Amino acid sequence: MKYIPHFILNWLKHIIHEDEINRFLWESRSLSGTEWLEECVRYLDMNLKIDGMENLPDKDDGKLYTFVSNHPLGGADGVALGSIIGRHYDGRFRYLVNDLLLNLPGLKPVSIGINKTGKQSRNFPAMVEAGFQSDNHMLMYPAGLCSRKLNGLIRDVAWKKTFVAKSVEYQRDVVPIHFSGQNSDKFYRIANICKALHLKFNVAMIFLVDEMYKNVHQTFHISIGKPIPWQTFDKSKTPQEWAQYVYDRVYQL
Repeated sequence: MKYIPHFILNWLKHIIHEDEINRFLWESRSLSGTEWLEECVRYLDMNLKIDGMENLPDKDDGKLYTFVSNHPLGGADGVALGSIIGRHYDGRFRYLVNDLLLNLPGLKPVSIGINKTGKQSRNFPAMVEAGFQSDNHMLMYPAGLCSRKLNGLIRDVAWKKTFVAKSVEYQRDVVPIHFSGQNSDKFYRIANICKALHLKFNVAMIFLVDEMYKNVHQTFHISIGKPIPWQTFDKSKTPQEWAQYVYDRVYQL
């Protein structure tokens, strides 16, 4: 940090809205889990229009589920879906998240942190295993990062197959969810430039908090599809092909 010029530090504090975030964290310090997520939704003044609530399985049916969604915003969509799933299932769910987010005290109780670049990444399979072995529902964003603009369309990059393999192994039906919304053109330009330059560090991630504040007071449409039985994912396709199948189902919602 001592090698970073002061003006760059000031810019970083501005772009990540340090003062606003810290103020919210302090004011919501007594909340955690679902209650904290619902407070985030109120703070961001998100108007959520939900189709398909009847497709959410009954919380008392004795089964565990894997909820998978596209990830258009990279932040606000996560807290919104968590607030819905958390309320419906009395807080019995877990996210797989970038471990940077474990610095948010209210989010930590419902999160499994994944360090995708450091040493902890070696423990990724074990941490995923622990999540699926638990008695919690799993909420996953199989793309692993927020949506990008591809050929003029806002879409997730290809989904990873982990959710398919683990849902079959632990006999969890998969519930597909589509979340509407998009970030600014500036964000997508930055993301595409980083990709073209083959940068290892996800520079676009720095701008996600700023994008979140740009989406304050917005209306978002959430479509919940019918559960896909885990038996669907048979040997007729590879796990990666089944991941693409669910991806396509999500974008059809």
